[in-house]
Parts: sequence; structure tokens; C-alpha cells
Amino acid sequence: MLIKRIKPGQAPYWTTPGSGLESEDVSLEAALRRELHEELGADADGFAQVFLFTAPAGEGVSVQHFFACRLLQLQEHARTGQEFVDPSRGDYQLDRVTIDKLPAVDLKPDALKEFIAANEEALLSV
Repeated sequence: MLIKRIKPGQAPYWTTPGSGLESEDVSLEAALRRELHEELGADADGFAQVFLFTAPAGEGVSVQHFFACRLLQLQEHARTGQEFVDPSRGDYQLDRVTIDKLPAVDLKPDALKEFIAANEEALLSV
């Protein structure tokens, strides 16, 4: 499940649910559970970190942790957060992207798209 981001004046792109750690998050998995609930209205289990991506950010480094998990339920009407009430932030559309559709989407970061394509079988076994 990906999020299609549509921002005014930009071409659409896709991203995974998630964001930074907040003070109440006791672990990366706890942060992901919170973000899945906020951004997808979802509950999940079977979490496994599968990919780590780093990139320069300002004078430091941005580190992104990517997990595979199994969605147990998804309730789009239960999504919460500023991104859903502030129209200036654009649109956050849920998009179930299958592996055959992946080449047609602009998934960010690009390295994640390459990783998924190269490791499809292993990711589906998680």
C-alpha cells in the first residue's frame, strides 16, 4: 500500500507511510504502528525491517528505515493528522500498487523502487 502524493504545481509521486520518530515512540516499530494508523487508518503485524536508505540532508544525513508488514485492516475514514485537514498540503491518495504496476509509478526514494523490484520474492515471503 502506497500513498500517492499530489501537490499543487508538482508531478504526482508515490511514497510509503511513515515519518520521523516522535518523543512518545519507544521504537521504530512503535513509530511505524502510529504512522500506519494516522496515514492509512490501518493496523498491521509481522514487521520486518527490510531496507535502510541514507541521503545528505542539510548539514547532516537523513536515515530512512523501511519495513515490510502485513496489513490486518485498513479504514481510510479513520486517517488522522494535519495533512488531511489542510488543503494547501495537497492530496494523500491510498494506492494499492502491485509489482506489475510498480514500474509506472514515481516511488520516492528511487532506491526503494529498485530494491523492491530486485527483491520481490523475498519481500512477499516476509
